[in-house]
Amino acid sequence: MRLSVVVIAATMFTVGAALAKIPPQSDEAKAKAAETANKAAWTDKVSAYQLCRSMDRVAATYRSRATGAGKSASAPEQTVACADPGPYAALQTTPAASKPLEASGAHSPPGAATSPPSNKATSAEMTGTRK
Repeated sequence: MRLSVVVIAATMFTVGAALAKIPPQSDEAKAKAAETANKAAWTDKVSAYQLCRSMDRVAATYRSRATGAGKSASAPEQTVACADPGPYAALQTTPAASKPLEASGAHSPPGAATSPPSNKATSAEMTGTRK
């Protein structure tokens, strides 16, 4: 009996946790995630470049030692040259402060006014306060 209560409670907790709604990421968090992904991609390219260069050095050393020892070394295979990824370049993002009003969500109301306001009273007159 006790075991079934524990199993049911654990199941309810797991289902509740699985159904919990995760809040959407903020713009700063999205930008940071994009920058992290960009940095990781560049790091992968640098690692591949370094590996390619080291394989070329090992092959050249093998061939030179083999020919120095009087053995015949196989001819090098033609492969794609190692591509240097260059220095890291950060993503170019537009800061939120420099976005135009249209991009910041401050839009005009839908539709244009087709007639003048029907009331000529001022705001002070409508609220009953003095100017």
